[in-house]
Amino acid sequence: MMTAKSFFTIGYEKTTPAAVLGELKRAKVKLLVDTRAVAASRRPGFSKRQLAAALDEQGIAYVHLQKLGTPAAGREAARSGDLDTLWRVYGEHIKTAAAQDALDELIVRRIFLETGADPLLEARRVLLLIHAVRVDAIVVGVQDIAEL
Repeated sequence: MMTAKSFFTIGYEKTTPAAVLGELKRAKVKLLVDTRAVAASRRPGFSKRQLAAALDEQGIAYVHLQKLGTPAAGREAARSGDLDTLWRVYGEHIKTAAAQDALDELIVRRIFLETGADPLLEARRVLLLIHAVRVDAIVVGVQDIAEL
């Protein structure tokens, strides 16, 4: 059995900060990458500063890569159920220099966090991340997940 690092997503719409933090701790998360274009929330505890502080208290690093988030037109399309427009808008956005720079930053952070990782396994994880950020998810890096 080979040990590998993985990307996971976590939602917070119908839960509490304590429940999310508990799941992150249980999964031994070391880094949470927030890819929301707007890292604000009407839900207490999930805005950027509050979330970063709570994560820090738990020993979990936080980074906000805002340029990987879905642009306003894509978020509007998602709210109205127009997924074709959402994917088109995000497809155009992810090709921009700013989004590509953010992806590069994420890859560099992953390399530093994952010394000794197999580059081919990491390439697959980057592809998964690209899919995850299309839906404006919060993406977390989980340490030492066994690959089957």
